[in-house]
Amino acid sequence: MSRARIRLATAVLTCALAMAGLPATAFAHPHPHPHQSAYPRVHPQAETIRQIPLQGAVNVRDLGGYRTWTGGKVRQGLVYRSDALSKLTAADVTTVAGLGLTKVVDFRIPMELQYDGADRLPAGLTATSRPVSDLGLYGTLVGAISSGDPVRQEQMLGGGRAEAYMRDIYRTFVTSPENRAQFGATLREIADGGQGPLLYHCTSGKDRTGWLSYVLLRALAVPEDTAERDYLASNTFRGAYDAQVRAGLKQSGRMQNPDLLIPLQEVRADYLDSATAQMEADFGGFYGYLTDGLGLDLRTLAKLQSKLVG
Repeated sequence: MSRARIRLATAVLTCALAMAGLPATAFAHPHPHPHQSAYPRVHPQAETIRQIPLQGAVNVRDLGGYRTWTGGKVRQGLVYRSDALSKLTAADVTTVAGLGLTKVVDFRIPMELQYDGADRLPAGLTATSRPVSDLGLYGTLVGAISSGDPVRQEQMLGGGRAEAYMRDIYRTFVTSPENRAQFGATLREIADGGQGPLLYHCTSGKDRTGWLSYVLLRALAVPEDTAERDYLASNTFRGAYDAQVRAGLKQSGRMQNPDLLIPLQEVRADYLDSATAQMEADFGGFYGYLTDGLGLDLRTLAKLQSKLVG
């Protein structure tokens, strides 16, 4: 139900932009045939997710290239999403320099920075710290793993508790004013015509980063199915690395059952649904979240379209 109503938000946004006297063409749909859906599905095989191959990060991608309802495409080379850049090799840094980034936004909390380290970036580029709460997940993980106690680990993460934790985290992307402020500030920077290529990331590049990417793509009138596919692709890009982490924890004796971590390592449609349901409950749907939740006015939304869709 909530996903269906999110689709309606695009039409609402079109009307709102038109009433405000701003360009609404980027949100408009052609009138469908009486027996044809107004929201045709874009076949996933028609598009390729543009990963940036690096040795020290596995979930770095160009958010461009996706088709929109308008028949346009999200421009490439302007917005990137990634996992943490703290373990980049020298060759990786050279690759990142080639992206021409002018800003990097880091959603990690101080504890994550303390354990994982600051980003390794090309000369002259410093990450902007913009913490988004993980509800203590990182600290919980560190405590559970370092204890080496299988009973405690099961009590903390087993029996569906890890999944429930993730759903709670996703709800705070909507309910927390502080989190919304961080996401809103980043979207306003992306919309700024004077802002060059920008990259944002968290630790794994899948939850905080995944949510903002989903929101941005939907705001650009990318089909919901496509935006969700981009979100779920983190499982593909992170799968092998996360499996190695679990194998290492078992081999070292720190976890007898490292599969307890799988719900925390993965992204799931269920997690995304938790956020979108909360979005509808708190803000009446996607458009309300963009405007009332993230504080994006109609002019900013139009600037996003003008800058990022061609």
